[in-house]
Amino acid sequence: MPKIEFPCAYPIKVMGLASVDFQQDILALVQRHAPEVGEEHVKVRPSNNGNYLAITVTIEATGIDQLSVLFEDLKAHSSVKMVL
Repeated sequence: MPKIEFPCAYPIKVMGLASVDFQQDILALVQRHAPEVGEEHVKVRPSNNGNYLAITVTIEATGIDQLSVLFEDLKAHSSVKMVL
């Protein structure tokens, strides 16, 4: 299994219930751990029926500790269904 070499560009996919604030909430949460992330690092795709959003945020990952804490915070958000 290949090891990740840090720092590196690391895409994080978050899927959750579509709401007015979901995209902004996820971006704000990611920025707590990766302050350099801006709108240009975010891709959003709605589900076919519009009930869910898939948000991919690419961060400059600095280490496994950063990623672990970020994943835990994302999973704790009430609207998040899955984090990859």
